[in-house]
Amino acid sequence: MTDASGEARDPQWIGRHGERVAVSWLRSQGCKILSRNYRGPKGGEIDIIARDGKLLLFVEVKTRIGTQPIRPLDAVDHHKQKLIERGARHWISQLGTTRPSWRYDVMEIILHNGQKPHINHVRNAF
Repeated sequence: MTDASGEARDPQWIGRHGERVAVSWLRSQGCKILSRNYRGPKGGEIDIIARDGKLLLFVEVKTRIGTQPIRPLDAVDHHKQKLIERGARHWISQLGTTRPSWRYDVMEIILHNGQKPHINHVRNAF
């Protein structure tokens, strides 16, 4: 992935861009974004927390360049799932209400130079 001058984008730019794409797509689907890059006090981390009606979505965004052979979803291993779950438990505990309905999603964002990103929203990913 390169910028307009042909310079390679760094991995942090690619990740932030993928999260912006995911937020935009979720909003276009009627979701309300509640938080981005949430970090719980005990190490839990969530890229996007959104609401779809009454359902809370805890969304992990994985962005890759189209030429990479590994599917983004494969990077959400057991360890990563536990971190997301830890962050989600903390978020829910702060609501002060009865436990809402929620799910864990992964958004795969595949980038190609000069093309629109490919978006795959994996619902109930784990």
